[in-house]
Amino acid sequence: MLHHPTLDKLQTLRLHGMYHALVEQMQMPEITTLSFEERLGLLVDRESTEREDRRLTTRLRQANSVKPPAWKILTIASHGG
Repeated sequence: MLHHPTLDKLQTLRLHGMYHALVEQMQMPEITTLSFEERLGLLVDRESTEREDRRLTTRLRQANSVKPPAWKILTIASHGG
């Protein structure tokens, strides 16, 4: 596969979802049956999905790293639970 300048621009703009979707589209000969709008829609959907996945992953990681407040630990320890 030839290196496409658009791929470089997508990476520079940090549009990683669109980058991966375009690489996949370039490897699918049957993709030409779709209109420009349909193909663009697939690229935008992929970018949106990957961004949402990253947001959720970050939130989960942050939620798992949150420690209970010290008073809660002391209350639990003093009640023997």
